Amino acid sequence: MKKILYTSFLAFGLIFVSCQDKANKQGNVTLKGSVKGFKQGKLYLAQVQDTTLVAIDSLIVDGNSDFSFSTTIESPEVLYLTLDRGHTTSSDNQIPIFMEQGEIEVHTTLKKFYADAKITGSTTQTTYENYLKTRSLITDRQNELFVDIFAAQKDSNIQKADSLVKVSERLTIRKYLNAVNFALNHKDSEVAPYIALSDLYDANTKFLDTIYNSLDQKVASSKYGQQLAQYIQERKELDKELLQEQE
Repeated sequence: MKKILYTSFLAFGLIFVSCQDKANKQGNVTLKGSVKGFKQGKLYLAQVQDTTLVAIDSLIVDGNSDFSFSTTIESPEVLYLTLDRGHTTSSDNQIPIFMEQGEIEVHTTLKKFYADAKITGSTTQTTYENYLKTRSLITDRQNELFVDIFAAQKDSNIQKADSLVKVSERLTIRKYLNAVNFALNHKDSEVAPYIALSDLYDANTKFLDTIYNSLDQKVASSKYGQQLAQYIQERKELDKELLQEQE
């Protein structure tokens, strides 16, 4: 089964398959902004294509940290502003941005490229940021638990470690339900199918079905809506094959 996953590429090596010349290129969306402290290097605008991150535009920064990209998208979609620091090594090189038609601005710094990013002009991005806030309340607590579990295991306190693991498992369920509920409450936004593809890809198919069937027609017909429908179909076919093998 071919998985359609939209997880962060921050922790993975990037492969830029192609890079188009940006000269004289016009589109229905413009991304402009600045990277404070960035004096020399390259900026890329990248897109997920068939599970690979592909550079669709680039520019050379030489003294002026302002930038502008223009591209065309069919419906709201996450693109990645990616920084090439040259000889300097850093894992903080990408900002995912939920693009939509119009003009979008992002202002950030070289020191904290991702964390300092302030994005304006995209209502879809604002919706997605609201989701990330609800998710972080759970993931932050889970991260704290992982530290406590490790400490308990190090002290050979198996009972405490097991108890904390159970709490973490309940938080995982809560994280899934939070994603489902947010998607259902935002059925008129492309954020809904995106959440299903990125955070619920391994959830029970019935959750994915529920989300897809609730989508507004416009969202269901969008890029992520169509990919969610495809992914659900692939999951159902795989479930059917597994059931047949067990009989």
